[in-house]
Amino acid sequence: MTKPTATSEPTSASDSEVAAAREQAQAWLEAATLPPGAVRSERRIGGFYSYTGWPCGPVEEIEAFWTIPGATVRDTANWLMKHPTADLITTAVAPVPDDPAIDSAIVGYIPELDSQEGIVYTVGKTRDGVAVRAEVAAQTDSAFCPPLPDGATYGAPGQG
Repeated sequence: MTKPTATSEPTSASDSEVAAAREQAQAWLEAATLPPGAVRSERRIGGFYSYTGWPCGPVEEIEAFWTIPGATVRDTANWLMKHPTADLITTAVAPVPDDPAIDSAIVGYIPELDSQEGIVYTVGKTRDGVAVRAEVAAQTDSAFCPPLPDGATYGAPGQG
C-alpha cells in the first residue's frame, strides 16, 4: 500500500480498495497480541473517553475490546509495547512508570514510519483489573492526508 502524503489529491475509493483496506484492518485485529488472561468481549466496553483520530482517508476502522482481571495499566501497557502486533512497529516513546495515579495508557503500532494507519490500544483501569480497546484503521490505496499549515506534521497514531 502506498503511503498517502499531504500533497496527495483527495479521491474516492473504489469498492475493491475499501474491501482491501477492510481485509487489512481485520488481519491486524486477528493478529492482535494481548497479555495472558485477556478475555475478548463481544460487546463494547464503556469508560474510554478519548478516541484515535485517523486524519487520512478513506480509511476502514474496526474496534475490539478485552478485559484482563487482576492486571494493572502499567503492566498491560508495557507488555503491549514489548509484544508487537503482526509486523507493526510501536509508536510508544517510553514505558509506563509505576505510578498508582495512572489510570490509562495508549500504545500505538504502525506498519511503517510516518504512517497514519495501524492499531492503537487504549488500556483503562477497571474495578477488577483493566479493559483494553483496540482501534484499528487501514487506509485505502487512494487515501489522502489533508495538508497542515506552516510545515506542521501529523503525530503518530497513539501519541495523542
